[in-house]
Amino acid sequence: MVLFINYFLNTPTYNMAQKPTIPKGTRDFLPTEVAKRNYMFDTIKEVFRRFGYAPIETPSFELSSTLLGKYGDEGDRLIFRILNSGEKMKKADLEALAQDNLPRFANSLAEKALRYDLTVPFARFVVQHQNDLTFPFKRYQIQPVWRADRPQHGRYQEFTQCDVDVVGSDSLLYEVELIQIFDEVLSNLGLPGFYIQINNRKVLSGIAEVCGVAERIVELTVALDKLDKIGEAGVEEELLNKGFSPSVIEKIKPLFGFEGSNLEKMTLMRNYLSASEIGLKGLDELQEVFNHIGDLGLLKGELIFDLTLARGLNYYTGAIFEVKAKDVKMGSICGGGRYDDLTALFGLKGLSGVGVSFGADRIYDVMTELQLFPKELDRTLDLLFVNFGDKEAKHVLHLLQQVRKLGVAAELYPSAVKLQKQLKYANDRKVAYVVMIGEAEAAKGMLSLKNMETGTQEEISSAELLTRCGQLF
Repeated sequence: MVLFINYFLNTPTYNMAQKPTIPKGTRDFLPTEVAKRNYMFDTIKEVFRRFGYAPIETPSFELSSTLLGKYGDEGDRLIFRILNSGEKMKKADLEALAQDNLPRFANSLAEKALRYDLTVPFARFVVQHQNDLTFPFKRYQIQPVWRADRPQHGRYQEFTQCDVDVVGSDSLLYEVELIQIFDEVLSNLGLPGFYIQINNRKVLSGIAEVCGVAERIVELTVALDKLDKIGEAGVEEELLNKGFSPSVIEKIKPLFGFEGSNLEKMTLMRNYLSASEIGLKGLDELQEVFNHIGDLGLLKGELIFDLTLARGLNYYTGAIFEVKAKDVKMGSICGGGRYDDLTALFGLKGLSGVGVSFGADRIYDVMTELQLFPKELDRTLDLLFVNFGDKEAKHVLHLLQQVRKLGVAAELYPSAVKLQKQLKYANDRKVAYVVMIGEAEAAKGMLSLKNMETGTQEEISSAELLTRCGQLF
């Protein structure tokens, strides 16, 4: 179990000459990067809002008891634990340590943990505030989460999730709506193509039932979910290592070669699951979703029935989603599903929910690789006023104030240094226009406006500059 240490037993000696760095799996964001991320978040929020979802926020850390046991053993190992501090350190279970019961000892050291995702905290939120909510309750949430995963391309230990969930209804229309949200968000962000993969946990239960290992569905489906990563031989080896018999593997092997259209896969699976009532129910649910999407159509997304899709989280009970961008070497960029029993973990039964999560950091990396961000996002300043001295600067400050009131990002260079240095600053900031007002121009109410992209320069009045601000920016 990974511990997130926020308490130091010994005071460290700091070396002032030490090269500054950040932990692996985390990142700093420069101004232009923040502008791009905000563009992405604003685009996502706008779609969420139009589909009727309202924003909420929850704390960055929860009680360990809230999170542990909700994600399976694999998920629990990736939760960052927060070490107790102060007097609470005295509550450490030394007897558990002596007995080599490390999980119990770790629990006694860490009463809190950083959130692993936004879904379990949302379930806690719904139960805690159920008397203040109107059901079905539709919310979106955009906040960072933390996972003690091995950092690699597209995988970070701190990253931002953008979630939409609805609880209080078991209508499959919400599955349809979430597929539309996937499609609209990613299309609006400019992705040229992406696969929306869908499966159903009931189908996976049916597969386990047909194979005669219904009680081991999680182990079976976790291995099955790795088919695209480790191949057929790898899945077979993993199942053997987990103690599954060769006969079980023979029963599941036909699934490895199921190909064709969604309709063809559906037909094959109806034959395969003909003896499983729960499996057939899952297929019926999928067919209803396919029928609606077939009628409505999608912008750029392609809906695919992926019968090996089996997200490793324990709480999905119905539809399962995963989205991957075409022509980009990246894992899933979105995911989610239906979780009928999640709020029951906190004492509120009979409240079905379904939701999806947009992996903002992976989407950002995809958009960067495909150069999908608008070029103007690199510019954080529209106008730079050149500083020719105190007298001219006093005149400029009044005009600068008027320009800013029009919503233009503008500033006056802080000192009257050489013009070449001020223009270099403008280029480095990717400023669109530079305004030059010397003593003579100020006396006439005129100024020189330089287009930094074309290099052209013209003399106009201060009044005309204010008029053009609405046209240029």
